[in-house]
Amino acid sequence: MAITDWPAAQRPRERLIKHGPEALSDAELLAVFLRVGVTGKSAVDLGRDMVGHFGSLNGLFAASLADFSQINGLGPAKFAQLQAVLELARRSLKEELQSGVTLSSPTAVKQYLQLLVGNKQYESFAVLFLDVKNRLVAAEELFRGTLTHTSVYPREIVKAALAHNAASVILAHNHPSGTPEPSAADQTLTTALKQALALVDVRVLDHFVVAGRNVYSFAEHGQL
Repeated sequence: MAITDWPAAQRPRERLIKHGPEALSDAELLAVFLRVGVTGKSAVDLGRDMVGHFGSLNGLFAASLADFSQINGLGPAKFAQLQAVLELARRSLKEELQSGVTLSSPTAVKQYLQLLVGNKQYESFAVLFLDVKNRLVAAEELFRGTLTHTSVYPREIVKAALAHNAASVILAHNHPSGTPEPSAADQTLTTALKQALALVDVRVLDHFVVAGRNVYSFAEHGQL
């Protein structure tokens, strides 16, 4: 049955308008995005298939065009729309951080980092560069691949911090495995970067480990 044949009170779009987006399931939110389903399936059914196929929303957001198109009814047009939505979300959060809420709103920082590195299928190390008022100056992915103490070069981060005239930085990397707890190597790396940046009077405010929807903060755990 098409969603247009459902009672108005059960339709995702109408429920979103009346109750807000938080009232909808993942599949229903995707249905609003999709607008239409495919033969034999409503948009909600298709949304449910998308989440089931990729295992989670993060898995869906990280999907390549080839993987995305494996689901009947999806292709380049919907892929482009989804990427546009994700980029708009990133830019909105980036604007918020540029206004100086990096310390007063750790949730905004975590959400931004989830969109920046959390959906990547490879290991990624990023740095947020902040000015003296804790406003975001720039966000850069500096390293990718297998991240170790020897593959993340402190001198490159120091150079970038000086180039942006940063007063402080927030470090972040992802764990594609899905476990946010830092390893011993993460601890060693954090200490090395903190010491290197201190030599040029740049503070490390936090180091976040992002694993999908889960984010681990070194500062919140007293490890900085």
